[in-house]
Amino acid sequence: MIFHSKRISQIPPYVFSSINKKKAELKKKGIDVIDLGIGDPDFSTPLHIVNKLKEELDNPANMKYPSYNGIPELRIAISEFYRRQYGVELDAETEVLILIGSKEGLAHLIPAMIDPGEVVLTPDPGYGVYRTAIQLANGVPFTMPLKKELDFKPELNAIPTTVLELAKLMLLNYPGNPTAATVDIAFFQKVVQFAKKYQIPVAHDFAYNMITFDNYEAPSILQAEGAKDIAVEFGSFSKTYNMTGWRIGYVVGNRSMIKALAVVKNNTDTGQFIPIQKAAAFALASEQSFISQNNAIYKERMMKVIELLNDIGIHAHVPRGSFFIWAEVPQGFTSFEFAETLLQEVGVVVTPGTAFGEGGEGYFRISLSVSIERLVEAGERLKSYYRTLSQ
Repeated sequence: MIFHSKRISQIPPYVFSSINKKKAELKKKGIDVIDLGIGDPDFSTPLHIVNKLKEELDNPANMKYPSYNGIPELRIAISEFYRRQYGVELDAETEVLILIGSKEGLAHLIPAMIDPGEVVLTPDPGYGVYRTAIQLANGVPFTMPLKKELDFKPELNAIPTTVLELAKLMLLNYPGNPTAATVDIAFFQKVVQFAKKYQIPVAHDFAYNMITFDNYEAPSILQAEGAKDIAVEFGSFSKTYNMTGWRIGYVVGNRSMIKALAVVKNNTDTGQFIPIQKAAAFALASEQSFISQNNAIYKERMMKVIELLNDIGIHAHVPRGSFFIWAEVPQGFTSFEFAETLLQEVGVVVTPGTAFGEGGEGYFRISLSVSIERLVEAGERLKSYYRTLSQ
């Protein structure tokens, strides 16, 4: 017998779980699979951060329950980082909350902000957790299409007034996943003004904040005038510091939204392990030169992939942020068909655009979190496959 709620039956399988299953099946057959699907950095966590964790593990006092809001040391380190990086002042007591990864925080924010049947404005294509969290909270997603001709930014004025009157939250994500789109502070200023007009709180997913190229610096939404009146921003140590498995993140900004999120969290978890929090605080305060070094490697990989794609006639946007490439599917394929073909025919995993919503049709996503040698190998396999088709 199968036991679950009705809402669970509405949640589609997590796309990356399905991809991993197919990948495992091919590996069992002895096929060398190159995974360009999941965005998990291949760089190691910097040694000085790992050593800090080891040091804190030797302190018996760190084995106890943590503070529900996160240890003061980490909240202060985050507030100092925002002052240093963005010129934004944060009250470490009321405007910073520690999360077990930003994914957890985003998922818990939804039920903290909406009641069943209420509307959340969400980008399409967008990170899959947005939509599933809305569904699990019995909310109603209203998709904001992200189109190439608008540089993958939502057309806010195209949202019907009737929807805006019902909306209780807006979700944004720049640098974007999957589109790798970037924005400037003027965009966030427009968002804040728009949100205030309709009294819609905004949550900005800023997971790729420090992964940028060509002198571009990703702005924080909190740099926009009056943003703290209506917005929060989610940050993560996963991508910048290569700490994906550590599960540590934060949310900053509007204290009312943070207080509501804290109520949900306080009743569902007891916070992240203290040594991990202390290592995260150390990561923010210690030397940061490895970030630009890693970004230089991502940039080299990115340009090589763009070159390889151009060689076979596939158009891709050259990103200024994130470690993803959002490429257009060749004619004759749907997004899913193209991804399935690459996996089965050449042993290369890419993520179909429709994994991120209907607006992703016609695209596929490549992650740059593998070595340049493997990226070149994947490109050569694609070239070989295309030569076979043309014969």
